Amino acid sequence: MSRRTEPEPGLTPVPVRPEGEYRQLINVAYRLLGSLAEAEDAVQEAFARWYAMSGPQREAVEAPGAWLTTVVGRICLDVLGSARARRERYVGEWVPEPLPDTTEWINGRSGDGETDPADRITLDESVDMAFLVVLESMTPAERVAFILHDVFRYPFTELATIVGRTPAACRQLASSARRRVRAARPPETPTGLQARVIKDFKQAWEAQDIAALVGLLNPDATMIADGGGMVGATLHPITGAGEIARYIAAIGDMAPGMTLLLRSVNGRPGLVAQRGGTTVTVAAFALADDRITHIWAVRNPEKLGPWTP
Repeated sequence: MSRRTEPEPGLTPVPVRPEGEYRQLINVAYRLLGSLAEAEDAVQEAFARWYAMSGPQREAVEAPGAWLTTVVGRICLDVLGSARARRERYVGEWVPEPLPDTTEWINGRSGDGETDPADRITLDESVDMAFLVVLESMTPAERVAFILHDVFRYPFTELATIVGRTPAACRQLASSARRRVRAARPPETPTGLQARVIKDFKQAWEAQDIAALVGLLNPDATMIADGGGMVGATLHPITGAGEIARYIAAIGDMAPGMTLLLRSVNGRPGLVAQRGGTTVTVAAFALADDRITHIWAVRNPEKLGPWTP
């Protein structure tokens, strides 16, 4: 329960919004939606509903954090339902919004004005880009049940009130989602090895060394670019080490003056491409052993706000 200060005479008591609750809600909403902007909107809407209640109604809530999490879960469930239709109209491939490391956060966003959203997002395996992409294949109910139960340890009895199903049905949803994750996730590659491979990939890209690029890619590797129809990007996945290597080399030819930077992307080694000090691409990678299996290149400028001054 959040601590409340005594109001001035004649004023309605307004509960303090604890940072701990806000951080938890942002973490939940980002994992549910794969978009920091949409996550912030969902959390703001939840707080708007909280403040829209009367003072006595708020005082009657024994656990404001749990109440807000329930509301955020329901909002995200609705957003996920409508997102499918919106993404069918999306130009090209849709990739979750990439997050920088806390120390690399450039622009703050809306919030409480005291800390950057990057400080509120816990960069663990549940925000790994490969993990978020798997979540995109789930139904909205599966995603909500899995994230709230498996990641945030919400009991199925409380999940039932969010998803609108029985606890047993929520258990089945989480189990189904868990199987999807296990089937899709490759064996874990040590972070140090990942960093070395991405560094070698950067050097090969800068040298436009197609043979070296092919050697770093799994033969069946896939590259997906997200331009959102706002900037140039391939509209369909590119498959095969040779095809990806030639595409990467062609980008270097078409973008003179581009600078590649080694950066943490969603808690994993990644690359950032800049031109004139502006970030134009953020690339996340998945590896199996010492070969790159997936590249997700986000170019949509609406998803690059935290990366560009």
